[in-house]
Amino acid sequence: MTPTIELLKAHRSIRKFENRPIATDLLHELIQAGQAAASSNFLQAVTIIRISDPAKRASLAVLANHQSYIESAAEFLVFCADMNRAARCCDWHNASANTGFTEQFIIATVDASLVAQNIVVAAESAGLGICYIGALRNNPAEVSSLLELPQNTYPVFGLCLGWPDQDPELKPRLPLEVVLRENSYGDALDLDHLAGYDEAIRYYYQTRTGNKKYQSWSEQMSGMLSKESRPHMLGFLKMKGFLQK
Repeated sequence: MTPTIELLKAHRSIRKFENRPIATDLLHELIQAGQAAASSNFLQAVTIIRISDPAKRASLAVLANHQSYIESAAEFLVFCADMNRAARCCDWHNASANTGFTEQFIIATVDASLVAQNIVVAAESAGLGICYIGALRNNPAEVSSLLELPQNTYPVFGLCLGWPDQDPELKPRLPLEVVLRENSYGDALDLDHLAGYDEAIRYYYQTRTGNKKYQSWSEQMSGMLSKESRPHMLGFLKMKGFLQK
């Protein structure tokens, strides 16, 4: 087992941080490590907005379901899927930008995710902790307005970075037999392995340090998927120029 594999398998979300800054040189190294991620067609369709204004941090925390660690983390970054930059290159070279394709939305969203995950791995290798903030999509129009995002961009998620001030338990992942298939999808629901995993998750939730509950993974997924999931996103993305065709 390599140190990198061990690091990846030890990932946990950190929601409590020391009151300690991240050196600018280190932050820039992390961002450059993120930029080294693969990018479809070399679009590099991501823009990262560093939120250093305390008032904007406070506003984003409110918009993201009052998650206080947005304010307390040493750094808070917002990752934006960005087709605007490439479209403006067309203006520069007297060409017409043919935007709005679903494929472009996928490319930009994947680019943002790959860059962010590279940053996460680099950050954790330096001893930092992280927490993704998908709840920015609770109020994407307000986030876009606050950050002055142009057309053909949208906020995919935020990322808290800081020095950990907690040591949470490792949350078990799905068994390899459930996730890894060979040559075809096969049985859609492996009940034997999922039943064992459900028990592992129940035990994890009952014994972890904080926010104890009694729930299995399949029960959690059943409850989540039986409800609507940010139905406002489709209209918002279309308004921003995505998913037109």
